[in-house]
Amino acid sequence: MNRKQRIEEALQTALSPLHLEVIDESHNHNVPEGAESHFKVVVASEAFGGQGLVGRHRLINRLLAQELGGGLHALALHTWTPEEWFEKGGVARESPQCLGGSKAG
Repeated sequence: MNRKQRIEEALQTALSPLHLEVIDESHNHNVPEGAESHFKVVVASEAFGGQGLVGRHRLINRLLAQELGGGLHALALHTWTPEEWFEKGGVARESPQCLGGSKAG
């Protein structure tokens, strides 16, 4: 099972999300091919009800602590309740371009 699958499984099990996307964005960064080090998570779950942004991110970080301690370098989090997700039209922002290095240079 690769890192993307492990992240999906952990979040699906703990959050029973209405919507979940786990996107490996490692290829956008100056890392070796197959690094599985940079991910974007888009999740809408009732589990976030009554929590602010920091609380939601802390929950995800706790759920993915093993991955964060084992080579997961960057985690972009987009966390909403189902109501917030529908208000946003079911779309998350695109990730910005990496400014930390260049594969060409």
